[in-house]
Amino acid sequence: MEERIVAHESSLPFRALPAAALRGRGPVQLARGALTTVAGVAAASRLIDELRPAAVLGTGGYVCVPLFLAARARGVPTMVYLPDVVPGLAVRLLSRIATLTAVNVEDALPRLGLRPGQTRALVTGYPVRGELFGQDRAACRRAFGLDGELPVAIVYGGSRGARSVNRAVEALLPDLLEHCAIIHVCGREGDVSWLRASSERLPDRLQVRYKLYEYLESGERSMVAAFGAADLAICRSGASTLAELPAAGLPAVLVPYPYVHQDENADYLVRRGAAVKVADAAMLGAGRPNEGALFREVVRLLDDKHERQRMAEQSRALARPDAAQSLAGALLGLAARSGG
Repeated sequence: MEERIVAHESSLPFRALPAAALRGRGPVQLARGALTTVAGVAAASRLIDELRPAAVLGTGGYVCVPLFLAARARGVPTMVYLPDVVPGLAVRLLSRIATLTAVNVEDALPRLGLRPGQTRALVTGYPVRGELFGQDRAACRRAFGLDGELPVAIVYGGSRGARSVNRAVEALLPDLLEHCAIIHVCGREGDVSWLRASSERLPDRLQVRYKLYEYLESGERSMVAAFGAADLAICRSGASTLAELPAAGLPAVLVPYPYVHQDENADYLVRRGAAVKVADAAMLGAGRPNEGALFREVVRLLDDKHERQRMAEQSRALARPDAAQSLAGALLGLAARSGG
């Protein structure tokens, strides 16, 4: 996936290295993973000898382990970046061998055994597109064919979507659309067909309030414009939400994906008054869908403009518009120290 994205978005060269996870595997898979990692370190060493990098940046995950081991052996300074609140096993390992550890939010530092102010620790924020800041709300709404004063909710779950969120929104469509317009970015896993079929059964006056997309590319009708058009987000709580929602000044109802550490990301925003959290299993409850926690929280915020404004201000206060510059500056600093 990364190779395709790099080719589409830039002219940067892409070089892949062998890597494998070493946790939660049986003995056979563990042995194969260890051999793959050894092969990855050898390949990374050859790549370092060829390119002679002045510094290396890694964003975590087991794919970075061979490169960081090879860089350490070659004396190349490294920086690992943690976008989430909770580090995985690979980031904890990489942080121990990296020259510098950068994190999105300060709450992550104790989980890595680090403290604010340490020379090998840095809080940078999460890089986001500059266009997310200070958008023209009316222009963004016009891009999606929305007008008037009806609140707008954006529902999204990443490029692949979030099926349980999509199912919950489908069940709630007639009720939600009485309170707001919806920009729904459902992902590319085939959910668009049954969501469209459900929307086509709605009365015409509600159908025009529902804007359904698999994915939003760049251009006038983009994900950035969708953020600018919205008054409320309904989404997962991956690492990017810690930056995108504050950049857009957007309050949110967060539904953490239950099998990774998204709860801690959500809690970071909830504790600061920028979001509320609904458990994935509790979205629709045990009775009628519109009696469940998701509908209750969404409608409460849609109907309370002052609360939304307060949450938007709290969210905006967390924004770090200089995050990309901070990361780039730290990496260039490492390169300068190595003579690169």
